Amino acid sequence: MSLAQLHYTSAPPGPDGSGFRFTAVSPGVPAAVLREAEQLIGYEPPRDLPDRPDAEQLKSFPKAFSCTELSDGGLLLSRSVYTGADYSGRWGNFHAHAVHLPPGARLPDGVLPITAWESPRWADATPPGGRPEPVDRFEPSGLLRRDSLVAFARSRAGRLAAFFADLRTLAEGGDARQIVLVERDSADVARWIALACAVLPRERAHRLTFTTYTRRPQQARQQIVGALPSSEPVGHDHRFRVHDCTGLAAGEPVADAWADVCARIWTAGRPELFRAVPRAAGDTALGAGPLAAAALAEGVPLRPDGRAAAARWTAAHASALPEHTLAALVAELSREPGAGVGGSTAQDAAGSAGDHAGAGDDEPAAVAELLARLDGQVPTAVSAPLAARALATAVRGRGPMPALRAGSLTPEVRAALARDLAPVLRHGIAGTAGPATGRPLALLHVADLLDVDCTDLLPGFAGRVARELVSADGARSHEAQDAAGDGPRAPAAADGTGPAPAPAPAPPAAARSGHVAPGAARPRDTRPAPAPDDTRPGCPPALLDALDAHPALRTALFGALDALAAAHPAAVAGRLAGSGLPVASAPGFPHLRMCVLDETAGRFGGDRLGRFHRVLRSAAVSPHAEPTVLRTAFRLVWPGELPTGEEAGLLLNELGSDAHRLAGTRDLLVAAALAAPPEDAAVPLLAADLLRCFTAELAPAHRAPLLLLEFAGLLGTDGEGENWVERVRALRDGAVEPVPDRITRRVYDALGRRLLAVPVPESELYALARSGDADLLAAYERAAHGAAVADRLRTAPSYLAARFCDWSAYPDTHPAWEATRTALLTEVLRPVVRALPAEDRTAVEEALRRTGRGRLDAYRAWNRPGALGRLAGRLTGRGRREDRQAAWYGDVQPPADGGAR
Repeated sequence: MSLAQLHYTSAPPGPDGSGFRFTAVSPGVPAAVLREAEQLIGYEPPRDLPDRPDAEQLKSFPKAFSCTELSDGGLLLSRSVYTGADYSGRWGNFHAHAVHLPPGARLPDGVLPITAWESPRWADATPPGGRPEPVDRFEPSGLLRRDSLVAFARSRAGRLAAFFADLRTLAEGGDARQIVLVERDSADVARWIALACAVLPRERAHRLTFTTYTRRPQQARQQIVGALPSSEPVGHDHRFRVHDCTGLAAGEPVADAWADVCARIWTAGRPELFRAVPRAAGDTALGAGPLAAAALAEGVPLRPDGRAAAARWTAAHASALPEHTLAALVAELSREPGAGVGGSTAQDAAGSAGDHAGAGDDEPAAVAELLARLDGQVPTAVSAPLAARALATAVRGRGPMPALRAGSLTPEVRAALARDLAPVLRHGIAGTAGPATGRPLALLHVADLLDVDCTDLLPGFAGRVARELVSADGARSHEAQDAAGDGPRAPAAADGTGPAPAPAPAPPAAARSGHVAPGAARPRDTRPAPAPDDTRPGCPPALLDALDAHPALRTALFGALDALAAAHPAAVAGRLAGSGLPVASAPGFPHLRMCVLDETAGRFGGDRLGRFHRVLRSAAVSPHAEPTVLRTAFRLVWPGELPTGEEAGLLLNELGSDAHRLAGTRDLLVAAALAAPPEDAAVPLLAADLLRCFTAELAPAHRAPLLLLEFAGLLGTDGEGENWVERVRALRDGAVEPVPDRITRRVYDALGRRLLAVPVPESELYALARSGDADLLAAYERAAHGAAVADRLRTAPSYLAARFCDWSAYPDTHPAWEATRTALLTEVLRPVVRALPAEDRTAVEEALRRTGRGRLDAYRAWNRPGALGRLAGRLTGRGRREDRQAAWYGDVQPPADGGAR
C-alpha cells in the first residue's frame, strides 16, 4: 500500500496559483490535513549561513525532518530542505516532502519514524507531472546504523543521562515542557532522537514527535525540538528543557536510575538490550528494574542505584528467569561495584565498597532482599557469593544484616570471610557505640556463623547488655546524679565498665499503702506505678538465641544482671519481670531470679507480706545463708516506701534480728517505726521489739523516740508504772536530737487520753498541772474536747463528777494549767451540765457528795446562775474565759464586752 504524500515548494503559476503551494498531493488527502500541514512544513534558513549559497554550500544547510501529531490524531512525517532560489530567481525557496499517516497507522514494516531520516525515498524536488511517486516503504539511509549511534552516544556520554531523564519525564506525562537539543548539525539531532526512540518502549517511540531543525523553537509543537546555535534562544523560557550540546557538558550527576542505566547501555555499545527487556502486552512503563537487570546480566557496569533496581527486580521475578540469566545476575551482584570480573568472589565480597557505597546507597538493602529470596531456593554454590557480599557489607556497617543459615555459605567462602572479617567483628562486638542488643549482638551471631572466637569479649559485652536491658538511658542518668552529689555513688556494674543504671522516680507516697519517713533511710531504687496498659519490654529473640548458644555469655550476663538487681532491684524488676529471660533454669543469681520471676512487679497494694515470701522463695537460697536477698526482697515489695508497723513487726519476728542485721534492713525497720502514722496501732509493739532486739546497736537519736513509742503503748496497761508525765518529759528532754513532732504528738495524745481515764492518780494530774508544759496541756485539752470524752460525760454522772474535781483542782498552780482547766470547765463541762436531765444532775451531786462536802458546794456554786454563780466560779477557778460567756437567765447585769464569747 502506497503512502499518502505531499510536496510543497515555490512553483511557477499554474491551476493552483503561484508561489509557495502544494505541487503534488496523493489522492484522498483531506483538505484539513493540507491546511494544517502547510503551517508545519515551512523552513527558515539559519541566519549564520550564506544568503546565496552555491551548490556545495547548500549541502551544509540543516534538514528539518519532523514527525508531528495532527489535530485528527494522525501523524505528519515531513522533510524540508533549503533549495536556494526558486523558479523566478528569488532566494529563500525550500522543498518539503511529507507523508500523512492516519490515526493508528504506522510506517510499513512497523519501522519507527526516525528511521526514515535521509531515506532515498525523500525527494528534494516536485516529481515530474505533479504526481507523487508511490512509496510503500522507507529504506534506511545508513546514517543511523548501530555503530554510528554507539559512537555518537560515547561522544555525548556526559550528556546522555540528563537527556534520558528529561525524556522519561516527558514520556510519562509528568512535565509538558519540550526538550530543545542545540547541535551544530541537524544530523546529530536526528541521532539524539534515534537514541531516544531506542530506549523508549516501542509504542511510546512510535508516538514521539520531533523536528531536527527550526529557527524558532518557541513556535515548534513537537516534543523534541532541534536547533542550531544561531536559532532563537529559549534558555530562559520555562516551557523548555534545553540541552546545549555545543558547550561544555554539565558535571552534576543525574538521580534518575533509569536514565543512568540507559546512558550506560549506550556507552557500553549494547543497544540491543533495550529490546531484550521483557514486557507484557501494552506495558509502556519506564522502570529501571528490568532494564538494569538485563544490562547487569550482560556485564554492563551500573551505578549502585541501578544495581539496587536490578536486585529488587530479580528478587520479584526470580522464578521466571532462566537459570543462566539468574546465575549471571547473582554473580554480578555478588561483586562490589567496580570489582574485576575475574577476581575471587569471596575476596570481592569481603573487600571495601569504596566510594560506591555512599550515604544514599540502597544497593546493600536490595542485595539482602535478593539473598532472602534466593537462599535455600538455588544451589549454595550460586547464592554463597551473594551471601558473602551481603554479610561483609553488613559487618562493615554499610547495609542491613542478612538472616543466614548454617548452610548459606560454602566452606571456602566461610573461611575467606572469617579471615577478612575477624578484626571488624571483634571491634564491633567490643565497641560501646549504639545499643549492645543491636549491632554488637548481630555481630556476635555472625562470629558464631564464621567460627570467629570472641570468648574474651563476652564479659564486657554482657555488662553493656545488662545495663541496656535494665534501662536505655539509666547509666547516663545515674552518672549525672552522682556527679551532682545526689546521694551515694551506685555500685559499679559487674564488668567494671561503669556505674549501674539509676532507678526511675518514685511514685507519690499518698497513692500507695504504707508510709514514707521524711528524712529517714529508704531504698534508693524506685519506679512509677505502671499505667493499666503498661507493657514491659521482653528480651530480644536474638539475645535469647545467643544465650542458648553461648553458656559463657549466659553466665556473664546473668552475673552482671544479678549485680544490678542487688543494687537496684525495683528498676531491674520493672524492666525484666516476665521478660522471658531464662533464669529459672540457671543455678545461682538469686537477686536476678527474684526480679525476673516476680510476676507481680509494679503492682501496689494487696497482700504484701505474702508477696514478700513468694519473692524470697524465688531466690532459691535461704536468707540466713545469703542475707542480702532479704534486702532485695524488701526493696522489691516496698519500693520507695516503708512497711506498716504490723508488717515490720512480722518481718522482724519471723526472720529474726540476725538476718536483718546482716542484710542491712534493720534501719528500714527502725524507719518504719519512726515514720508510722498515729493510727498504726502496731507501732508501739514494733518499737519494743526493736529496743529488745537491737539494744546496743540503735543510734542514740533513735533510742529516745523508740522509748517514747514503747511507753505510749504501755499507757493503760499493767506495765505503765508511775510518774507518766515526768517519764515522757524526761525521755523527750534527754534525747540527743529533737524528737520528731509526729512522735511527741502521738505520745502526748496517748498520755492525754490516759489522764482522762478512770482512775487517775492525783499525783499524775498534779504533775501535769505543775509542769505547765504547753504541748502536754494542749494534748490534754484536745483529748478532753474529743467525742469519746463528750459521750462519756453525757452518759456517766460519776465520770462527769470526776472531771469536775480534776478541772477545779490545783488552782493557781501554774498559769498554763489555770487557763487550760478554766477553758475545759467552760467549753466542755458546762454545756454538758446545762443539758443534763434532773436525775443525772442528782447523780452528779451524789457522786460529788461522796468525795467530800466541799466538792459538792463548789460544784453548786459553780453551776449557780447569776452574780453569785460567777463569784463561785471565780473561787472554783472559773477565770477570765468564764467572764466572756454569754448572759445567763437571772443575771443581774449582762457580762462585759456585750456578752461576746
